[in-house]
Amino acid sequence: MEKPLVFDIARCSFVDGPGIRTTVFLKACPLHCEWCHNPESISPFSQLIRQTADCRFCMECRDVCAEKAISFDGTFYFSQQQCNFCGKCESVCRSDLIRIIGKYLEPDLLAAILCRDKVYYDSSGGGVTFSGGEPLIHLDYLSEVCSILKKQKIHIAVQTAGHFNFEAFEKKLGSFVDLIYFDLKIMDPELHMKYTRRNNKLILKNLVKITESTQWKVIVRTPLIPGKTDSDQNLKAIRDFIDQLNIDGYETLENNPFYKSETNIYTPNLI
Repeated sequence: MEKPLVFDIARCSFVDGPGIRTTVFLKACPLHCEWCHNPESISPFSQLIRQTADCRFCMECRDVCAEKAISFDGTFYFSQQQCNFCGKCESVCRSDLIRIIGKYLEPDLLAAILCRDKVYYDSSGGGVTFSGGEPLIHLDYLSEVCSILKKQKIHIAVQTAGHFNFEAFEKKLGSFVDLIYFDLKIMDPELHMKYTRRNNKLILKNLVKITESTQWKVIVRTPLIPGKTDSDQNLKAIRDFIDQLNIDGYETLENNPFYKSETNIYTPNLI
């Protein structure tokens, strides 16, 4: 596994757990959901994102690129093979249409950033939430960050799609986590494979193991994706399954696509 990369830190969030929170989004996810709201989170590598709709074709990104990875010939052209992801194009784009996403932060640096808002966590009953991507595939990294946060008595939540090593999670991170948001998308294994490219056997197994413990508060969530997860049959199957488990709540999430069709995502050439 590559070094965990942070692609966003959202401060003053009210939707990722109780109180005022800071949500850390980490790159890399074993699932490839067709409806992914954060498609830039799937790859473990740094990427360049360019929104095409409002480009003024000022050419400044082309002129600053020493690798000649950017050119214009009636339209924007980007060469993944030549780009070294230095970020110069991002710094000169006056319309903020180019972003380099995915930066490694040393655990102590990330923890220091998160602790800046401790006064808001304390006053509101909030804390820090780790999301992604799939944060629970970065257990060694998160254990270092969370050990620092817990010394400051900061509430910690994780958002997971459930495809991770439970034993490793329990050993390395379990003692730091207070709240788990567990996405349960599709019960039918064939449909789950079709829409996420992964079997749901490990996901269901992990949810059972998590709810067998009273160590964590567990809230199961289902995103309502039209024609994929929102059928009466799927929602009934999910409720029948979780009714057998010791969970603290169940939520359905309305479909709210974040990703724009006019956004291009470029991944570095790894050959």
